Amino acid sequence: MSRVHDMGGRFGDGPITPEDEAVFEKDWHGHALALNLASGALGQWNIDMSRHARECLSPKDYSRFSYYEKWMAGLADLLVEKGLVSEVELETATASGPYALAERQLKGERVAAVLSSGGPSLRENTELPRFNPGQAVQTRTLARNEYVEGGHTRLPAYAAGKTGHVVLCHGAHVLPDTNAHGLGENPEPLYAVAFPAQSLWGDAAAEGDEVILDIWQSYLSPA
Repeated sequence: MSRVHDMGGRFGDGPITPEDEAVFEKDWHGHALALNLASGALGQWNIDMSRHARECLSPKDYSRFSYYEKWMAGLADLLVEKGLVSEVELETATASGPYALAERQLKGERVAAVLSSGGPSLRENTELPRFNPGQAVQTRTLARNEYVEGGHTRLPAYAAGKTGHVVLCHGAHVLPDTNAHGLGENPEPLYAVAFPAQSLWGDAAAEGDEVILDIWQSYLSPA
């Protein structure tokens, strides 16, 4: 089974047509991004947890919310789940008292440094790469988390059970499937894998085109 967020290759959503070069379509979008970054700086969750929180929105809400509305809804759920704010505080926009994590607030003078540093997921190699550039590989048949039923994974459903070839290895990176659920980083080799576009999309794709996806080693087997 898949969640509503796994939309790759779905018919009926129309083309993507950027209208201008604006960084944010609406002013509040910038505030939403800032609030997510400031909340993340409190250190109570990681990027994979925040992605999973957005995936866990109800299908009805996920379908009707805009991009940054999804961000804000996922953030609200995380803040309550981690005990940082209560539902009453969110509903009334009032604080009940001082907070233990107040000293970790992201102040204006630190924003540029935080944004430029990002959240690197590269780690030292703890597992040797099993695959080499040019080698044929196949993704696991089902795009699912092997550790947590219904959990977070970065293998899209449209690429499950497909055969491609390794382009390169990026080194060892944090495994989202465990990191999103507090089960540790468990870094493993991450590969750029090329798939013939028609093997993913059928005749809707142009012959000779390919799609390159970043795929973790545990998602792959020799073809």
